[in-house]
Amino acid sequence: MKEALEPLPGPTITPSAQVSIVVIAFNDVGHVGEAVRSALAQGTPGETVTEVIAVNDASTDGTGAALDALARTEPRLRVIHRDENSGGCGTPRNDGLRAATGRFVMFLDSDDVLPPGAARALLAAALEHDAPVVAGACVRRELPAHRDVPWQPGLYREPAVHDSPDASPQLVRDTLCVNKLYERAFLDKHAITFPEGRFTYEDFVFTARVLAAAPRLATIPDRVYVWHVRRSAARQSISLDRKDVANWQARIAAHRASVQIFQEAGHKALAHAARTKFLDHDLRMYVRELHTRGADYRAEWWRLTREYLAGFDEPELRAARAPARWLARVVLASPAPRDLGRLTQLAARPGRLLPPYAEAGGRAVWSGDLPEVELDALGTKPMHRLPVTIDAEPAVSSPGVLRLRVHDLYGRLAAAGPESIDIELRRRRDDRRGPVHTAALTPAPATGGSETCWTAEIVLDLGALVERDGAHRADPEPWDLMARVSCADGAGFRAALRAIGPGLRRRVLPSRRHVLLLVQPYATTGGALSLRVASGLRSVWRIAARRLRS
Repeated sequence: MKEALEPLPGPTITPSAQVSIVVIAFNDVGHVGEAVRSALAQGTPGETVTEVIAVNDASTDGTGAALDALARTEPRLRVIHRDENSGGCGTPRNDGLRAATGRFVMFLDSDDVLPPGAARALLAAALEHDAPVVAGACVRRELPAHRDVPWQPGLYREPAVHDSPDASPQLVRDTLCVNKLYERAFLDKHAITFPEGRFTYEDFVFTARVLAAAPRLATIPDRVYVWHVRRSAARQSISLDRKDVANWQARIAAHRASVQIFQEAGHKALAHAARTKFLDHDLRMYVRELHTRGADYRAEWWRLTREYLAGFDEPELRAARAPARWLARVVLASPAPRDLGRLTQLAARPGRLLPPYAEAGGRAVWSGDLPEVELDALGTKPMHRLPVTIDAEPAVSSPGVLRLRVHDLYGRLAAAGPESIDIELRRRRDDRRGPVHTAALTPAPATGGSETCWTAEIVLDLGALVERDGAHRADPEPWDLMARVSCADGAGFRAALRAIGPGLRRRVLPSRRHVLLLVQPYATTGGALSLRVASGLRSVWRIAARRLRS
């Protein structure tokens, strides 16, 4: 490993310039420049950021040369070139941490960016509250749509100071290392570093080590990190590359190591919260994708998960939200994968519990052959938290016509008296609200006559979806659908729609306003109904050309 360039003479560093930012990169020549520039832009030269240290993890695509070229024009940028690739993110971050000279340090990945003012906001909170660790809000930005999804928003709604993580165990839910500022003296005092080498989910362990050291920790609502999610990239990031079961095995190993860190440090509340987080977040996320995997993956995933969950005690299971603990209990009760369709739908956000609805001894249970898996809390959950299933079947003749079926759930809906349903469309790119369609609900027998249900039919105004902002887009835009059911007793709830039926396919429809509409109802990974809509002949030709090229 060598430092390729000595820093050029820089500006006079003011007392406020106390932050070193470590940027790690491997074969990311297309994005690393933007990341580094976002770090350098954290205040004018000499303000807030002392230096930016870019660690090139033995890239072979020109990343190193691009960093060297940038360093020749940026006095605060130092470049470290590793001779051998480390296989992970922990080692290059440790290299940057050892080279840092600022009082505080931050971390940035080469394909992400820091928004303007991020370092200044974190530093101000650290100095004001004498906090060696400060965390701020992060968003996951889905590209190329530029849709921002807040990361753990409940932790960052308002400023807070936590004198000890033990008093705020919910902090374990934020396992990221990049949306935080750390005092280097604190890290050095407790010998806190990242796992070396190819250790997937190194953030989990680093964050656990930080919290186990019991720092005074401040949280701020300012957006301090933009996490770019490029699902269509040729090379997926380590955390997004979940198609191999080894990824799940690595996640379990990282989580197990985190819990052990808390336990050995005597932080029982943090260990308990970490296990609850595993059920609510990690387990639910992977179950949601399980139906898309092959038989060998499912069998090994099921074995690994049962083995790990066997070490959870009943209070830890009960502390998780109802959908998550039900998922865990099904896996524990069955030696082989089963009911993947129902499990996937229940793991969605919001979850949907599909029929049939079995009972044993007056208790709601998962199925007749698994009576030990009780669906506890169904009778006491508030209406808006119930995992109600609403089927939505686009008509084969016209995808704008939706046939809806609302399933009862152990009598809870029947007691409330569902009367009407609103279907709301939101453009995924910016979460902008589209048209809302309303229909009355009519009682009807469910398939097989075993459950009560209510039906309705709604005609969507598809033309209105391509007229937003007064511009027509040639590429189809995705729209998500949500339902709100209103009941006679004043109760109500929101739910996603489950996509079913043969109408889930692309259609070209005539339109008086647009000549043609290109419409595709489809099911998301979690089984919810969404639409892709575009207008005009140009859209049809572009889609046809893509299909011919492929």
